[in-house]
Amino acid sequence: MERSSKAESILDQINSKTKLGDLRKIAKDVKKDHNLAMELWSSGELLPRLLAILIMDNKLLSQDLINKLSKDMQDHPLDERNQLMDWLMANQLSKDKKTVTLMESWRNSPSSLQRRIFWYYQARLRWLGQTPPPNTEELLSAIEKQIENEEPEVQWAMNFTAGWIGVFDKKHRIRCIGIGEKTGLYKGEMVSKGCTPDYLPEFIAIESNKRNL
Repeated sequence: MERSSKAESILDQINSKTKLGDLRKIAKDVKKDHNLAMELWSSGELLPRLLAILIMDNKLLSQDLINKLSKDMQDHPLDERNQLMDWLMANQLSKDKKTVTLMESWRNSPSSLQRRIFWYYQARLRWLGQTPPPNTEELLSAIEKQIENEEPEVQWAMNFTAGWIGVFDKKHRIRCIGIGEKTGLYKGEMVSKGCTPDYLPEFIAIESNKRNL
């Protein structure tokens, strides 16, 4: 893609020392500019793509375009593609009813990144204190059946969902702890100071104690 002088000027401002806060400042100045976002996205680089996500127009995010973005993300290392998809969810997909409906349809998507976002969004509904949809039983059954055979990025999001269900929904707490004990996912994993382990028995105990639940 041939890029405009505005896109080239912004790309010249981004280097290895650029922080996420710097990207947000640029995005605040630019506001919404979908064409510019697509130009920045075409760079193939992580930071310009994160900036592109911030200035996209979510009204223009069709399933076909999201499929293309998801495919492009697969060219990045695991941590980067997860970061890109998570930013897309938090900054764009969760802001519009149309794209929320798309996310809610991705449980069995061929794209592992889209499946990750289906589960991450379900966790987010609970983690942010919103009233969750009445699908908890269905979600837990799917987690029990599928989590051990999923891709790592999806596995984490499914585990995260089970964790927050276990924290906020006492009647399912034992079941969620049991998922962690059965799978052994993240057991013994070292975490940074102040961070909560992902191993479900520990995660649920720590986060529910924090909230006196």
